[in-house]
Order: sequence, then structure tokens, then C-alpha cells
Amino acid sequence: MSETLTLGAGCFWCVEAIFRSLKGVDNVVSGYAGGTTENPTYQQVCVGNTGHAEAIQLTFDPEVISYEDLLDVFWKTHDPTTLNRQGHDIGTVYRSVIFYHDATQKKTAEISRENMQMSGLWSNPIVTEIAKLTNFYSAEREHQNYYNLNPSQPYCRAIIDPKMKKLKEDFQGRLH
Repeated sequence: MSETLTLGAGCFWCVEAIFRSLKGVDNVVSGYAGGTTENPTYQQVCVGNTGHAEAIQLTFDPEVISYEDLLDVFWKTHDPTTLNRQGHDIGTVYRSVIFYHDATQKKTAEISRENMQMSGLWSNPIVTEIAKLTNFYSAEREHQNYYNLNPSQPYCRAIIDPKMKKLKEDFQGRLH
């Protein structure tokens, strides 16, 4: 039986590309979560007054990859110590956030965040928000599977390619 996970870790094109490549992940949708505007557009979210974060929502087979393993990939493929920023992408829309779907996910995410903070991987404190999922809206069609459909686009080559290379080095056994 599939489970669902919703995350924000900067630009959804990057996050989607990473999680789409993992064994056990059945589907990944780029979208918007955590805000107050219903059915927002990309342009509305980018302005920064909707409260939404760029996020992905994925379904996964816990028999193949666990929620904990997915969180491990989440922590290690972005900088969870920068508030409302990932690289050159700045604003609350790019915040680091785990949107939990139930009490078990919340508790697991809190423990995972504590363990990562104590791991010493980062010298600054983790600022990742853990918030109840109240809404998720799929992004427009042109934002879905962006990396795979636009591999030569400059953003993909400059930003996503290095993340994918690191993913292959760090999580080789978990990739398709």
C-alpha cells in the first residue's frame, strides 16, 4: 500500500528530480503547499504573498523505501540551515519544510530532524519547519517532470545537474 510524503526544499524542479529517481517512489508531483491562497498560480506563489512553499508530493512503496530513508535523502540534498533560501532562490516560497500527513509522520520527522541536528553535518542549526499539511495544489503542467523534459535548460545544467551527481554518489543503491 502506497504512502504519501510532502516536502519543500527550494525549487520544486530540483526536489522533484531527486525524488523521481529513487527506487520505491511511484509518483512525484510539483506543486504548492502550506499557504492560504486556493489554487494558486506559479506567478502568484513567486510574488510571495500566498504563504505557499514550492513543494513536491510523492507516493512511495514503504516496502521498497521507508519514510525515514526518504527523509534522509531530503536532509542531504538541500541546506536545511538556511531560512527561506536555497542557493540563489530566496523567499518563503523556497523554505525547507516537511509537511506531515499524520501524527506518525510528525513524530518521525521530529526525531529525524533532531538526529540530523546532532549528526554534525551542518555547523549551523537546522531551521526546517515541520508543519501539518493543510493543502497541496499541483503546479501547472509545464512544471511537472521539468528536469527530465528540459535537460539542456541552463537552470537544469547549472543547478540540478550537480545535485543529481551528488545524489548518485551518496545514494547509488537507492536509484532506478
